Amino acid sequence: MTARIFGTDGVRGLANGEVTAELAVDLGAAAARVLVAHGGFTGQRPVAVVGRDTRISGQFLEHAVVAGLASAGVDVIRLRVLPTPGVAYLTDALGADVGVVISASHNPMPDNGIKFLARGGVKLDDALEREIEALLGQPWERPVGGEVGRVTPYARSEEEYSDYLLRTVDVSLSGTKVVLDCANGAASVVGPHTLRTAGADVVAINDDPDGLNINDGCGSTHLATVRQAVLAQGADVGFAWDGDADRCLAIDHAGNEVDGDQLMAILALDLHERGRLVHDTVVATVMSNLGFVQAMRKADIAVHQTAVGDRYVLEAMREGGYNLGGEQSGHIILSDHATTGDGILTALQVLQRMARTGSTLRDLASVVTTLPQVLLNVRGVDRTRTDDPELVAAVVVEQDKLGESGRVLLRPSGTEPVVRVMVEAATADEASAVAERLADVVRRRLALERGLSDPA
Repeated sequence: MTARIFGTDGVRGLANGEVTAELAVDLGAAAARVLVAHGGFTGQRPVAVVGRDTRISGQFLEHAVVAGLASAGVDVIRLRVLPTPGVAYLTDALGADVGVVISASHNPMPDNGIKFLARGGVKLDDALEREIEALLGQPWERPVGGEVGRVTPYARSEEEYSDYLLRTVDVSLSGTKVVLDCANGAASVVGPHTLRTAGADVVAINDDPDGLNINDGCGSTHLATVRQAVLAQGADVGFAWDGDADRCLAIDHAGNEVDGDQLMAILALDLHERGRLVHDTVVATVMSNLGFVQAMRKADIAVHQTAVGDRYVLEAMREGGYNLGGEQSGHIILSDHATTGDGILTALQVLQRMARTGSTLRDLASVVTTLPQVLLNVRGVDRTRTDDPELVAAVVVEQDKLGESGRVLLRPSGTEPVVRVMVEAATADEASAVAERLADVVRRRLALERGLSDPA
């Protein structure tokens, strides 16, 4: 059996380490063969679109994936540098049978990844990923002569993606000064251009990628950079994207961080007030702050919570027909417009809410009172035993003490001998005390199950 190489968001790892040119060629060819096996193409041959972020390793990985696809008879359209949501949009808009994104998102520059999208720009399902994995390294009959695929560059990818984003805006953003931290990533050109076209006064920073500086001390994982720029420029708001621009976090005019929960609350209230929030429900993960859930409850908006990971948010949104969901990390999905998280789209919609209401971002975000949150990783324990009766009882006792003013969550790691203890409470001291008590129970009970005296 082929080892499982697909994670929750495609194949990802050290470029030229785990993610090699050889693997990229093989993945491209295997994906093409799976497409051929399933048929139902939009044309005589399957068509793929391929885009990437600005990592230098993306250059050779893009060519390798393209080679694999074309060698198996797939016609390939090269979108070149484009945000992940832009690739998803053009997969649908160009009628492609598959989309491929070469990116490691918010990871450091040395990493890279390969993600496949199905027709319509939606994430490839697990069954198709398993089919692709099963074909890796296996012998196959290669097409020859005129049966191999054609490769075509596409010059209008950024222009068409920007036009699509602008169609989601129905008010002018004129008079709003915005700092954009582009993370030296895939949105470095199309992001500032789109917001300027929408009328905003844009100051772009970290918008000069050289292949090596993506996510380097900037973007959504390093908010101090955009905070400093907002204060120095006297801007109304700052937005920070990650390397492939599928995430968005913000800074208000006073330098306060506005996280994904607060951005979702702003967008949920906007849709709710305009009668456009499907089933008056927003989808979030179990890691969303209790303050967010309480704010939504106060506004008569339900919160459907899922396991951690955007794939679970997407699944719940599709199953329930919901049109807004996301994570604290700023990966926000507005399914009326997009099939994946889109940082530029999120920024545009938040700016629209500010323009419609005449409110500052700080005022809009204030609907969420974020509770202090403490997360402890307890290592060296049996992560399969979080149903231990004594541990379960201890969680119940602590939750009863917190009542509606706090929350306890135990999550086993999916890959490591780690149990994550998360506690929210009215004060940071209370949250820390509860988390430490529960961590002690985890160490004692789950270590004993394995006969360990010192799990740390």
